[in-house]
Amino acid sequence: MIKKIQNFFKEFNSREDDEKRSGKIYAVTSLFDTPNEIMNASTEVADKGYKRFDTFTPYPVHGLDQAMGITNPLVGPIAFVGGILGCFLALLMIWWMSDANYPNIIGGKPFFALPAAIPITFEGTVLLTGIATVVGMLVLLNKLPKINNPLNDTEFMKHVSSDKFGIVIGANDKNFSETEVRDLFQSLGGHSIQNVYYRESNLTDKTPLFDSKFIMTLIAVAGLTALVSYFTLNYVLYEVVPFDWMRHQAKINSQSPSDFFPDKAGMRTPVEGTVARGFMPYEYKGLPDSAVRLLANPLPASKNILERGQDRYNIFCSPCHGYFGEGDGRMNDQFPKPPSLHNNKVLNWMDGNIYHVLTNGQNVMPSYESQISRDDRWAIVHYVRALQRSKNAKDQDLPK
Repeated sequence: MIKKIQNFFKEFNSREDDEKRSGKIYAVTSLFDTPNEIMNASTEVADKGYKRFDTFTPYPVHGLDQAMGITNPLVGPIAFVGGILGCFLALLMIWWMSDANYPNIIGGKPFFALPAAIPITFEGTVLLTGIATVVGMLVLLNKLPKINNPLNDTEFMKHVSSDKFGIVIGANDKNFSETEVRDLFQSLGGHSIQNVYYRESNLTDKTPLFDSKFIMTLIAVAGLTALVSYFTLNYVLYEVVPFDWMRHQAKINSQSPSDFFPDKAGMRTPVEGTVARGFMPYEYKGLPDSAVRLLANPLPASKNILERGQDRYNIFCSPCHGYFGEGDGRMNDQFPKPPSLHNNKVLNWMDGNIYHVLTNGQNVMPSYESQISRDDRWAIVHYVRALQRSKNAKDQDLPK
């Protein structure tokens, strides 16, 4: 099937290549090898007064339009007119819908409120600007649809679309003279200078665009597209299971049971040894406090840190240790009393030792690693040091 399609296009192109050329000249073409040559040649051709000429390059050459004498291209004005038209039509549409045809009072605002209309106005401006630019380029400037240009399928076009640069001077230019144009190209360093003649079909009134076969093909393609779209939208999409895996995905809500696990518990503890990304595990976990070395408090002893430490201490520590760290908490002998935070052992501890007990637990005291954040534990250490200093003030701590 694919080979048949390829052969069809090959036969179609060969028929077009073999089409007889008339004796009427269309233009004279010349090839150049470098961008500098095409720039100089374009400047010379424009200075000679030629108007019906064009240049072809395999890639954009900056400044070539100025060299050709094109100072005010029509693309800008066409795009501007399209933008102004799009802006006006968008405002007119919004005014008609919200003020004239179906007015509604929304939040006490005017029927036609300009601030709310700006986004749609912007979209309409951009849309019509783009459409006007494309249509203007194709129809007004490039004279399309013109699908049987005499330059098609010439050696000139094969080269300028791949590796060469070229100039075409049309025979309809008022200054055109075949001999003079050829001499000009030769003086500019051009090569492969050729005459391009009209095809027989170019000289008839019949345009391939309005050929009956072409029109019937368009109708057939449009009808087939409509049938396929109707069948797809009305039957296929209703019979096929939709892609709803994001809406109906297997998940377990908080505190809900699960039939997947043997213990029916939906909330699972992390796998032992799991480390969150960007988190450094506590290196002394499970070790006695005597193993703690080189663990310093990273937080400064500022007023905010001390207030935060006092708040966390009063919530988590004071029920057992008391508000002043004397070991006289509010448990009323229902729990073994902890030692005082003012004894010599705790006074001689480093900050890392106190942090270690908060993180790892000791004796009957559990670990508070999951209840108190890392920074809050260090803030509590600062506050414990403040309590110890209040009970063991030095001479320099007393006001003079």
